[in-house]
Amino acid sequence: MKTEISRREFLRTTAIATAVLACPQMLLSGETTSRPNILFLLIDDQRNDTLGCAGHPIIQTPVIDRLGADGVRFSNAFVTSPICAASRASILTGLHASSHRYTFNEPPIISSLISKSYPALLHKAGYRTGFIGKYGISTEGQGGMEHEIFDFFKLLDRSPYFKKQPDGSLRHESELAVDQAIEFLEGNSQEKPFCLSISFNSVHAEDDDKQNHYPWPKAMDGMYDDVEIPSPRLSDPAIFENHPDFLKRSENRKRYFWQYDTPEKYQKNMKAYFRMISGVDRVIGRLLKALETLNLNDNTVIIYMADNGYFMGERGFAGKWLHYEQSLRVPLIVYDPRLPEARRGAIRYEIALNIDIPATILDLAGIQIPPEYQGCSILPLLRKKQAPNWRNDFFCEHLMNHPDIPKWEGVRGTRYIYARYFEQQPVYEFLHDLETDPDQLVNLASIPGYKDILAQMRKRCDSLSKKYKKAECASGGNLMVDPLEQSHRL
Repeated sequence: MKTEISRREFLRTTAIATAVLACPQMLLSGETTSRPNILFLLIDDQRNDTLGCAGHPIIQTPVIDRLGADGVRFSNAFVTSPICAASRASILTGLHASSHRYTFNEPPIISSLISKSYPALLHKAGYRTGFIGKYGISTEGQGGMEHEIFDFFKLLDRSPYFKKQPDGSLRHESELAVDQAIEFLEGNSQEKPFCLSISFNSVHAEDDDKQNHYPWPKAMDGMYDDVEIPSPRLSDPAIFENHPDFLKRSENRKRYFWQYDTPEKYQKNMKAYFRMISGVDRVIGRLLKALETLNLNDNTVIIYMADNGYFMGERGFAGKWLHYEQSLRVPLIVYDPRLPEARRGAIRYEIALNIDIPATILDLAGIQIPPEYQGCSILPLLRKKQAPNWRNDFFCEHLMNHPDIPKWEGVRGTRYIYARYFEQQPVYEFLHDLETDPDQLVNLASIPGYKDILAQMRKRCDSLSKKYKKAECASGGNLMVDPLEQSHRL
């Protein structure tokens, strides 16, 4: 019964979202009569395929699905570092981790980078800027620079997800985030555009609570109770055994035993994880209704993304951090109410990155993109059928100091993926051919027939690694930007 109630509620939420997104539209062109409002929604630990609109057979995400149906979904969206701290720093600064040099247990992001972050430049250009939720980073200066770049700054953390309210009731973090977002929207002047970033803690696990790993909002009680979650597609023990020992001993394997190592544990945690995603979808529906009530829905661009991917038992792993698609690939949807009907519901297959978000937000606002940014605005992909000279690969890395999470760097191309775990002795390399092996089950690095491809990918990784590490962030100097990257900023 509880599942049926939740489903009926989801249908009502879908109806609300449909009404909001079906408003009269302005045509999108290179010139707009007013600067749009921008709403950036960042979810934690969600990979690309865990949305209804991405074809998932079980999960219910009707509100986000509607954003995709009336917007543009990027099916090849990735993060450049599959860990929340580095990824969120990249989203803020537009830089790879090798350039901004921030992850867990590292010094704060330097002020010269924060001064060119998207909220700082929007604030300077007259936007009202807001941030709600999981910040996940620290910035230079006494007390940080957040109150210099945000007009509205509200931190929300998990642990616990449920926060006690003055009346004694408990509210979930995702619900509170939208409560505060509505407060921000109601306090905004109609004369001033806004950019509000909502960074959900959901659907990150409560790592210290092995009994209740994914605390879902109470509104999702009973959802998925009558569903049997299929075993992970890549769950053959031989896949795990084919890994080198340092990955078999890694944090990814340790966390597998927290979440997925028995059928009962797997069913419990997967259903809870899905409830958390559906809970975020539900509160986004409330947010869309608030935009409609406040007459903001016809000029507010909505961007939905995740900070990294997630293993759900595949390969015998949990967590993220590695070079595989499950770690790097994330959802990305851009809904612009000004898009003409013919461009709605499009799926773009070009590579889009988390470091593209700040350039895209500035481009939406008509603000010049700093030449230091290493990402590109994806607006050309929304506005045109083709964008010439778009990237066909990207540099990716994981640099956090952790005894059980090996560091690596690599290049993910449209066909080949190369990664080297450079602290191993000797350096351990992976090479995958997505054309013949889309699941990355075979390591071709030691196959003689792929010697030339390995050399090419290794050389490309050398070049990109050197470029991003050479960027003079620490001294506030000029970053090195590819002319090709520069040409993407239309």
